[in-house]
Amino acid sequence: MPVRLGDMYSICVEAGITHDARSREEIDRVLGVAAKAHDKLDPGEREFFDTERLTNPYSDTRICAGDPDLEVRGLLVGIDMEVGEILLADRLREKGAPIDLIFAHHPEGPGFANLHEVMYMQADLWARQGVSIAAGDSLIAPRAEEIRRRFMPINHYRAIQAAELLGFASLSCHTPADNSVNAFIQKFLDDRAPQTLDDVITVLREIPEYADAARKGYGPAIVQGSGCARAGRMVADMTGGTEGPLDALDKLVAAGVGTLVGMHYSEEHRKHAEEIKLNLIVAGHISSDTLGMNLILDEIEKAGDIEIVCTSGMVRVKRS
Repeated sequence: MPVRLGDMYSICVEAGITHDARSREEIDRVLGVAAKAHDKLDPGEREFFDTERLTNPYSDTRICAGDPDLEVRGLLVGIDMEVGEILLADRLREKGAPIDLIFAHHPEGPGFANLHEVMYMQADLWARQGVSIAAGDSLIAPRAEEIRRRFMPINHYRAIQAAELLGFASLSCHTPADNSVNAFIQKFLDDRAPQTLDDVITVLREIPEYADAARKGYGPAIVQGSGCARAGRMVADMTGGTEGPLDALDKLVAAGVGTLVGMHYSEEHRKHAEEIKLNLIVAGHISSDTLGMNLILDEIEKAGDIEIVCTSGMVRVKRS
């Protein structure tokens, strides 16, 4: 049977919480802070408050269009779902595909406008490695504000309006998928315990999404450090909205981290890592996003029968 859109949304949020590096108590605290902020608002201000914040700790994951009671027969899923992909969905529907939903990884609409809010969880990720939470909070706040200002001019609702005009529902799932891949990769590295950076690349290629990317020319790569260098303590660095501040790298090195395995790093981050002798491995951006979304889709498929069509970098790999 089809899966309700609202149920898919709930599955995304719950998967994010299950694989979140923060404790359930910390997540409840974050939700409680949102509730207090809502309660303090004057009645005239409450219409501008996103009430999803009361139950969903991920501001970049939202139903952007569509009735939560919609029964989704099929979906078009991809990493970036812009107007072109929505037109593709419409064409596929004309050819008989039962596509009701545009399912995006990278956020659109309200999720894009408020992506900076999820960045504050990075302080908790660093705290797990031995960085004080006070230092982490002080480092991430200005970086999150920088990202908020950078995203302010963007046309956040362009793709959402296109979906609405063509009669599609729209759902974005960002941090829950990133939490899922982050937990998956951290456990994988802990279990396999590769010794050198070359060994890390070798074991990552055992994962189907990274093997596929490697065959296509954008597989895992060392961007800082030599292949024969010992990896030391390896930390998966794949969630928290987007790249954190440079100073966080210094704190992680001081805490004993030897290698970060992430989706992507700017050249500025790479150069700073070189200066402080921190190894960086790029597992792959689109391939890591694909892995995270596959883990989410595994959970969605448990809820009912749904046709999944992949585009925009997405390659379906089932694990359950």
